[in-house]
Amino acid sequence: MNVAQLITAKRDGRELTAGEIRWLVQGYAAERIPDYQMAAWAMAVYFRGMTETETVALTQAMLESGQPLAWPKGRPKVDKHSTGGIGDKTSIPLAPILATCGLDVPMISGRGLGATGGTLDKLEAIPGFRTDLSVGEIRKVIAEVGCVITGASAEIAPADKRLYSLRDVTATVPSIPLITASILSKKLSEGLDALVLDVKWGSGAFMKSRADARQLAESLVRVANLLGVRTRALITNMNRPLGRMIGNGLEIDESLEILAGLGPEDSRELTIRLAAELLLLSGMDEQLGSARNRIAQVLDSGEARERFVQMVRAQGGDLTRDYSRATPRELRAPRSGFLAAVDGEELGFVVIELGGGRKVLGDKVDPGVGIEMLCETGQHVRAGEPVVRVYARNQDSLIDQRVLAALTWSSDPPVSEPLVAEVIDDPAGVRK
Repeated sequence: MNVAQLITAKRDGRELTAGEIRWLVQGYAAERIPDYQMAAWAMAVYFRGMTETETVALTQAMLESGQPLAWPKGRPKVDKHSTGGIGDKTSIPLAPILATCGLDVPMISGRGLGATGGTLDKLEAIPGFRTDLSVGEIRKVIAEVGCVITGASAEIAPADKRLYSLRDVTATVPSIPLITASILSKKLSEGLDALVLDVKWGSGAFMKSRADARQLAESLVRVANLLGVRTRALITNMNRPLGRMIGNGLEIDESLEILAGLGPEDSRELTIRLAAELLLLSGMDEQLGSARNRIAQVLDSGEARERFVQMVRAQGGDLTRDYSRATPRELRAPRSGFLAAVDGEELGFVVIELGGGRKVLGDKVDPGVGIEMLCETGQHVRAGEPVVRVYARNQDSLIDQRVLAALTWSSDPPVSEPLVAEVIDDPAGVRK
């Protein structure tokens, strides 16, 4: 067996065996297979695709390239993964909510990708917060608090780290089998009993069409369930930013509002819904309505916020110290009308331009810059009313023009779109 044969086999459409895929992944993780050969194989997969059996084998091999977490019997272990969107900060309140409800959440998260912000970057807006915990530290925080949010250690799916970096520079990221294996190899390494997936579509998401989001969701749900983890996916709307705040420190502020029983309606609603689905999947509740009520109670009582404070403290953070927030300025509506659409992706790139994200690896992220939406999609405003607040270190008319150009106005109210469009349990059955 050699790599050239596997590249040729995949290029010619032959289904690879689990043994062949395992050999390839192990060799690449051990650096016996060079990047140029793995890039050729990834390109063949990009064009020819993979069968479900191959995708399961690839996910399993990538998971086993590291040391998956193992837990003693006890509280169910659960997590959530989002495919990313503008203003999506649900992971931050979700972990302490679930821990308060009796679940353990060993959440392995990532950094910003493209226009979308990363959970780790947001949490690092909290002075002192550590996102580089070792496996031993992860276990300790889970035992003490019940939830942890950290980056992947060297032991967690190392093959994925190498392969993702390679895909990023070879234009092979948009491959559903490779995306599926990448996401699930990390998440299933956490030793989970249940997983909920937030697969987004729209202008501010990786998947621009709902059909593409559904295809990815079906692949993720099917493979995860075949590998023994109860999994469900929500297909959610990212044709508008989620919540009001876009930017790392600002999104921490909004997360704290949600944990205090407040916050924008859409951010609160999606957080509650995702948490409720995990209570159902883990067997902690049997009805969606009662699960939602339970979660709303731990938010409104302040219990979930106190659990978040405990997690922050356990990871070295200090919520009594504030980050340096940039000076805000308000932008006003250029005309009267309804806010018909928001180009969330463009707003995400604007935040990066302000310093709130990375243009190149190694860029320092400014937690105090960002954008605050002062009106919602579908809302009617008059010309001259404030519609956006920009938090920036400097005055920049070009930035202001880009922000206003990302907003589309209409004389008529736009058609309302649901926040949660579908819930997918398996490719054969979709629950509205």
